[in-house]
Amino acid sequence: MPDERPPRIVELAGGVGGARLAHGLQAHLGSRLTVVVNVGDDLERHGLLICPDQDTVLYTLAGIGDAELGWGIAGESFAAAEMLERLGEETWFRLGDRDLATHVRRTNRLRDGARLTEVAGELARSLGVQATILPVTDDALRTELRTDDGWLEFQEYFVHRHQAPEVRDVRFRGAESAIVTSEVVAAIGAADGIVVAPSNPIVSIGPILAVPGLSAAIEGARARGIRVIAVSPIVGGRALRGPADRMLVSLGHESSALGVARLYASWIDAFVLDVQDDALAPEVRALGIEAVVTDTIMVDDAARARLAAVVLDAVWATPV
Repeated sequence: MPDERPPRIVELAGGVGGARLAHGLQAHLGSRLTVVVNVGDDLERHGLLICPDQDTVLYTLAGIGDAELGWGIAGESFAAAEMLERLGEETWFRLGDRDLATHVRRTNRLRDGARLTEVAGELARSLGVQATILPVTDDALRTELRTDDGWLEFQEYFVHRHQAPEVRDVRFRGAESAIVTSEVVAAIGAADGIVVAPSNPIVSIGPILAVPGLSAAIEGARARGIRVIAVSPIVGGRALRGPADRMLVSLGHESSALGVARLYASWIDAFVLDVQDDALAPEVRALGIEAVVTDTIMVDDAARARLAAVVLDAVWATPV
């Protein structure tokens, strides 16, 4: 590390894997971590804006997340959801009582004219989060998946239909007109390293990269010598959480750490893969990027911190 200060790191994140690695990074970096979060999963329910990826990161970094589920709040109750169902509301996207308070507060602030970025900062400060959480854009961007049943909004596919339909295509509605926030551009511009979380490369990292200006900001960082380190979300050919493995195959990619490395190879410097995939390291290196092999499975807080330490070491590694 070039000086005694912790580095300023930007993590691109979505889902449980992104939140857990962010937790490990925050343990090392505190306020010098910025998490740029996917907004493609966002939706409206009961007149409220719900930001699942943002809130998974928020609750995890605040230390109140449900460690077993990976999302939601620990010890949550669902009295409001039960009453909503009794009153005739659809409740397939079930909101917990304390989680509901987050969505009420967010929606009220947005109605008052606040930006999504401003509200994300307010929520994080209210819950004592050290890191900065930034939605990649303040504009509406929604991930949609084409299946044999037609185009589905992400949460319709992911929650309501339990990820059962095979995904034939993916699009990010609103991406073309979305604008990357000045806060995200500034964070990347000031970063000492950029980390790509072990998140679904198609529907978690994909929507972030789809926002005009984001890739250019990363290219600018790399031009000044900043390294980009990605962590594989695929271990032993399988996704630890979610449908990433099946989605990769149905969209014509290989469901392996190598398959993900191929998707990222043109814009990253090093790729972290699990010890179970050690045999793939030479093929990853053949793509022109470095391969780092370690235990990537984050079973507890200590494992998150250990993986984060490996990632931070890769940020400062001298290219070979």
